[in-house]
Amino acid sequence: MRWQGRRQSENVEDQRGRSPMGGGGMLGGRGVRVGGFGIGGTLIILLLGLVFGFDPSILLNGGYVDEGPAPRSSTVNPGSMPSAQSGAEGDLANFVSVVLAETEDVWGNIFSQSGRTYEEPVLVLFSDAVQSGCGSASSTMGPFYCPADRKLYIDLSFYRDLRSRMGAPGDFAQAYVVAHEVGHHVQNLLGVSRDVQAAQRQVSQSEANALSVRVELQADCFAGIWAHSMAQKQGVLEDGDIEEALNAASAVGDDRLQKQATGRVTPDSFTHGSSAQRVQWFRRGLDSGSPNSCDTFGNG
Repeated sequence: MRWQGRRQSENVEDQRGRSPMGGGGMLGGRGVRVGGFGIGGTLIILLLGLVFGFDPSILLNGGYVDEGPAPRSSTVNPGSMPSAQSGAEGDLANFVSVVLAETEDVWGNIFSQSGRTYEEPVLVLFSDAVQSGCGSASSTMGPFYCPADRKLYIDLSFYRDLRSRMGAPGDFAQAYVVAHEVGHHVQNLLGVSRDVQAAQRQVSQSEANALSVRVELQADCFAGIWAHSMAQKQGVLEDGDIEEALNAASAVGDDRLQKQATGRVTPDSFTHGSSAQRVQWFRRGLDSGSPNSCDTFGNG
């Protein structure tokens, strides 16, 4: 992906090197689901919590976090991201800022076409640990979206795990992660997260898991819409970029991760979808470029 020289988002909050303030963890409660990249089953949850996008305690304590009033952070400083940072991590920080900016353009345009205003999320860069609106979080939890403060959180060291542990190298694979979490923000704005959380309270655990799968697949489809827009721009994508994103979507399928961790696959415990489903829905958004194609709740 040719990203150098492209606009960087002003909605990036750099907390790297700061000590997080104390506070309650992401435990218990019936609230809004935090989107990330994990699956059900205690052993699987603990394993995947180390590499992809969620706090293991969320699922081990019922799969939800309480959503109170969105807190006001005194550390948000739009535009505080340096325009150029040196070193590999500096390049990654600049890269994710560019990706976030592109998602702002894509979703801003889509919302505008529907007569709505897109409320841009903040992306928080942190190292080791962070205090979010959903509670304290460790870098071992991977990237996640907190609906309580409408922020995306990522420790850039995660991308090393994405490449080495998950077998999903490439910058467009890294971009897919950001676009997926932005997809959860879009769901939050549309009320999908709230409606699903309410429905999950009324059903069995296996049925709640099935609803979670639909949420995650829709976020994949929304990520595909972003990729569709990138593919329409001249001189942005390079050969192999789309394949990198598809490989990343496949790498985090519940069936593949369960098989790697335990040698068994338990479909009732899926919370994010199989590799085939994740690829299918990402590709659906990629091919159509339209949110109308992302009704995972009304389609198989």
